[in-house]
Amino acid sequence: MKHPVIIIGSPRSGTNILRDVLTSVPGYATWPCDEINLIWRHGNRAYASDEFTPDMATPEIGRFVGKHFARIARTYDVPTVVEKTCANSLRVGFIDAVVPTARYLFIHRDGMDVAASAMQRWHAPFDFGYTKAKVKFVPPSDLPYYGTRFVANRLKVRGHDADGGQQTNAWWGPKLDGQAELQATHTMDELCALQWQRCVDNSERDFAQIDPSRVHRLTYEEFVQTPAEHLGAILDFLGTPQDVDPAWVADVKASSVGKGRASLGEARVARLTELVRPSLERYGYA
Repeated sequence: MKHPVIIIGSPRSGTNILRDVLTSVPGYATWPCDEINLIWRHGNRAYASDEFTPDMATPEIGRFVGKHFARIARTYDVPTVVEKTCANSLRVGFIDAVVPTARYLFIHRDGMDVAASAMQRWHAPFDFGYTKAKVKFVPPSDLPYYGTRFVANRLKVRGHDADGGQQTNAWWGPKLDGQAELQATHTMDELCALQWQRCVDNSERDFAQIDPSRVHRLTYEEFVQTPAEHLGAILDFLGTPQDVDPAWVADVKASSVGKGRASLGEARVARLTELVRPSLERYGYA
């Protein structure tokens, strides 16, 4: 098996379409489910957030995760396994300690578009099929633990504060340090913006400690405009240069760029921008 490829990005930033495009290329494959967060959490399952530190990456965890990567390579008879779990954007240092030979694709997107899209996911109904696919890859020894937590989480309710900004007792997406305090002091749109910020800030912090030659960066906005060009650059980076088949990028659309920001309205964008301005400015989004 060649170097594993790990896609890093906040939720709603294009990680799914990037994974799907790359795994349409012969020689690349991934898990038959959306994410494998519970594999990454094995050995640290009771930790409150997804913000793992490198010292939490024990040799046993490294062997455990490596076994799962090797299994996908054997199952699909491919040299390169691609993995995408959005929570990994909070713990790149930990991931690198677990899979030290990994190559990274780091994709980011306008935080306002991300926040608007994430808000829709908080409201989305329970998807049994999505959950069932992920359950297949829960470590057997962890099933009782997560089964109990799943039932408890499904019983949590959502409500609205007085000015209509939705607050919630449940949580969607990567879990942050200080999550309870954030939920007590911020509305849902603010939580989504702060979640995006923590994901990209943590990623930048950890990538600063990793050899840049192992990291390929791209923006969602540019990727969806010229996907064939960007896929070609990615394949060059991964050491498998080849002509891009138009069919590999046929499902990539640019129609969502700016749509979330527009849906928020000027007043809400202004409020959220002030909340996460430094991170927006880093990427030219403010």
